[in-house]
Amino acid sequence: MTIRHFRRDDDLTPAEQLEVLDLADRLKADRFASQALAGPRTVAVMFDKHSTRTRVSFCVAVAELGGFPLVIEAASSQLGRGEPIADTVRVFDRQCAAIVWRTFGQERLDEMASISRVPVVNALTDEFHPCQILADLQTVRERHGRLAGLTLTYLGDGANNMAHSYLVGGATAGLHVRIACPGGFSPDPEIVVRAEAIAATTGGSVTVTDDAKEACRGSHVLATDTWVSMGQSDAEAREAAFAPFQLDSALLGLADPTAIVLHCLPAYRGKEVTAEVLDGPQSAIWDEAENRMHAQKALLVWLLAKSTPPTGRST
Repeated sequence: MTIRHFRRDDDLTPAEQLEVLDLADRLKADRFASQALAGPRTVAVMFDKHSTRTRVSFCVAVAELGGFPLVIEAASSQLGRGEPIADTVRVFDRQCAAIVWRTFGQERLDEMASISRVPVVNALTDEFHPCQILADLQTVRERHGRLAGLTLTYLGDGANNMAHSYLVGGATAGLHVRIACPGGFSPDPEIVVRAEAIAATTGGSVTVTDDAKEACRGSHVLATDTWVSMGQSDAEAREAAFAPFQLDSALLGLADPTAIVLHCLPAYRGKEVTAEVLDGPQSAIWDEAENRMHAQKALLVWLLAKSTPPTGRST
């Protein structure tokens, strides 16, 4: 039995990441070119947190692959009242072809993957948001024609899941990743070390700074995220700390003239990004949102092709 999971960005090698992105482009050009879940086979799509784009993109992706998306709200399931993860996954993996989970701590998803006999996909944890990065990389390559050698600057909370996934996933793609964040909101040092190690093999680089202007200078991609994530209660203090990192026309003006703007959404106009930038001509945010579906569809096809279920099973 060989099962491939996608728990975090570095579960894909640089070559494998490229395979998924190439497949995503092909499935965007022909949305029904793959019927990898025809049957239909079922994919469990679980939510511990509210979701719009993740829910829609995964459900549409599974349906267009010929499968059936079984949406499960964790709060109304036995998992929500404290059933052990192992007990849940031992039932799911006997009936479903894959498990997609949007949850809290990364350790929860890692535990599920350690037990599951079908692919487990990280649809967001507190530490990583790797499916979003696949969509972002697809969008950057569409707009710039390449990935390796480009500079991507992320502005905002350097300690959140988007910053961590930009570091690891961007380094895997050979990007020069700059994280611009205020003191006290820096990325996990272990993740920075991991990203630096990957970048050393791909020609990319990693920079963490509290200088937003220098971070944006000459960049080909400017990205940001909400300053207050789900479950955080210190909104007022965070907004004060992040104010100098608002993505506005002045910072965009320091970037390369061909620079594009990304935001994983939901966005708060006037907070982390101005309406002028979010809705402006350099915004690629809506392509980015669409590409969640294409990239995740490609990821599911790729994971299923690389996985061999237990003997005698055909999920």
